[in-house]
Amino acid sequence: MQRYSAITDPVFLTQQLIKFPSITPQEAGSLSFVSDFLKVRGFSIERLDLAEVSNLYARRGNTSPHLCFIGHVDVVPVNDLARWSVNPFAGEVREGKLYGRGAVDMKGGIGAYLSAIDDYLKENSLAKGSLSIVLTSDEEGPATQGIRYVVEQFKNRKEQIDACIVGEPTNTKEIGDTIKIGRRGSLNAILIVQGKTGHVAYPHLAGNPIPYLLDYLRMILSIPLDHGMPNFDPSHVEVTSIDVGNPTTNVIPAEITTQFNIRFNPLHTRESLAQYLHDKANQAGLTQNGISYTLQVQGSGEAFLCEDQALRSLVQNAVSAITGRTPVLSTGGGTSDARFIKDLSPTIEFGLINTTAHQVDEHIEVEKIHQLASVYQEIIARFFSQAK
Repeated sequence: MQRYSAITDPVFLTQQLIKFPSITPQEAGSLSFVSDFLKVRGFSIERLDLAEVSNLYARRGNTSPHLCFIGHVDVVPVNDLARWSVNPFAGEVREGKLYGRGAVDMKGGIGAYLSAIDDYLKENSLAKGSLSIVLTSDEEGPATQGIRYVVEQFKNRKEQIDACIVGEPTNTKEIGDTIKIGRRGSLNAILIVQGKTGHVAYPHLAGNPIPYLLDYLRMILSIPLDHGMPNFDPSHVEVTSIDVGNPTTNVIPAEITTQFNIRFNPLHTRESLAQYLHDKANQAGLTQNGISYTLQVQGSGEAFLCEDQALRSLVQNAVSAITGRTPVLSTGGGTSDARFIKDLSPTIEFGLINTTAHQVDEHIEVEKIHQLASVYQEIIARFFSQAK
């Protein structure tokens, strides 16, 4: 196993990051800690803050090829502190496991990458090429002022990135079992169906919106959006809420609201799905017999796939070299900041094991953090070795 000095050990670095209570959108001093670590290793530091969100861009070198690491220091809130067996912001190690909010998602990934950078630079001058890291405090929140904003700034000044690694916890059981080579798109919809209120004894004098909504939901749930495609599962609709808000048993309600999410593959876009939902509304009679509707659609990212076979092979081979496993190439799971940075660079996601992310007593084995640091170091070494 790779040996580290006390201050460059990836577990120590992760512990220090956990101690900053950086609940979205606060960075709580964590970015200053990272900046100080990288400054003494020759990185130039730039802050690209926007409103209450903090964004750090650190880079060493100014030529191609440029390898960038994307991460977030913000964590989800601790709303059930009484159920934790440890202080969620103490970074405590028990029986070989590091506990704390963000240990998995994703301060452990950041600590591993910082350690890998230090280890690589001890034996390599980086005479050609650039290493960088972009960190935000907005990934667990609205994600509008973080990496999305940084990408806009990079586009404006024509910042070139040749390959990007996002340190989200991608693995399911062991380090090396899963690499994310893309993500499904996500669309959130709020549908309000309006009718006419009235007495249940005189339905002909009212217009009950509930049956119309049920017909609509039956239609969009029973007809598959598609049957999947290479690297992607079938797109699907998931209803998350139906609300009438009617406490009275003898009154027909005036309206009913439903919310649903669509996770979709590249066969669709947010725009095409919005049109699809409107078409189905018309087919379900939501514009007939005095019934009307409003549909609000908001997307948090389009589906995408990393088409760069060389980068996919590089990361896959690096993971296999360290872990001895052949990772599955996946596009499953939720969204991440990869959906923004992919507009600038071929992007791969690889990090820790996601089993305890966002949970009470979030934790990860210290051995896994060391293993991830070794994988990151191998990725860096292979990336710049190919450039020679």
